[in-house]
Amino acid sequence: MKSKSSNKNLQTAKTSKKDEFYTQLADIEKEVSHYKEHFKDKVVLCNCDDPRVSNFFTYFSYNFEALGLKKLITTCYKNQDMDLFSQNDKEQAIYLEYEGDKNGDKVPNPEEIGIKHLKGDGDFRSKECIELLKQADIVVTNPPFSLFREYVEQLIEYDKKFIIIGNYNAITYKDIFKLIKDNLIWLGYMHPENFIVPNNYEQREYRSWRDENGTNWRSLGNACWFTNLDITKRHDDLILHKKYTPNEYPTYDNYEAINVDKTSDIPKDYTGAMGVPITFLDKYNPEQFEILGNLGSYAPDGYSLSSAIFINGQKIFKRILIKHKKL
Repeated sequence: MKSKSSNKNLQTAKTSKKDEFYTQLADIEKEVSHYKEHFKDKVVLCNCDDPRVSNFFTYFSYNFEALGLKKLITTCYKNQDMDLFSQNDKEQAIYLEYEGDKNGDKVPNPEEIGIKHLKGDGDFRSKECIELLKQADIVVTNPPFSLFREYVEQLIEYDKKFIIIGNYNAITYKDIFKLIKDNLIWLGYMHPENFIVPNNYEQREYRSWRDENGTNWRSLGNACWFTNLDITKRHDDLILHKKYTPNEYPTYDNYEAINVDKTSDIPKDYTGAMGVPITFLDKYNPEQFEILGNLGSYAPDGYSLSSAIFINGQKIFKRILIKHKKL
């Protein structure tokens, strides 16, 4: 795969954009608990994770046997700090390979973890990291939000299963939304909020705070999990109670569809197109609804709505355009 930008863009994402957020172990546990049946005999790759602070490595190494994993691979972007995995003697990225407990203590000890150096800086788009990606069955990580489009594009190109964290607003990106519309990617269960961030994140500028232990935190209220693994919620029908009335469900000025302000208010008897909030995707069952388009960005027939939709001249926030399948 040819990179659209140079490798130094990953460093830009981690510095200029302050794109480095470390996921809490509890958030990983809550989400991955819904996918456990998918992991048996699989190779898991965490390819945007520094093992010094990566709770992804912690979770999968300590639950290696419980999940029945075949191998765990973790790549680190240019780890230069002295710690359990690095002697701080080279400006080289590393990757770890763990194939389970060897001494019977059920703990991933340093001598059981294969630590290897990469020739490059560990950018997920580099040739050697792509070779590691090819070995993987499932990718689980928190990639840089500013590179989310490119990261997902790579996963789709190499036909990989994944569970990853992204910005909720990514569902409105044209390329990401197309994948959602085509049922190639969907939302997971949880919405992680608080992330550990590096100490050099200025608290005022990046809305971070320090706890009693000095750990720097930042709240991201619009993060969510994206996946292409089949999960139970994708087959749960949304229970609907309301019936359509013209007064309660007005039609848009510039598109032939009715407006629905809340997902719970979707009329159960309307057969035409409906514009629903983007939060609908948390409840989306492709057996119950068909996604037609993304109002406020582009419509299914290619008709441009500029950047807004209107009711009686009043601008309405972006909507997902859907219709019932079972009526």
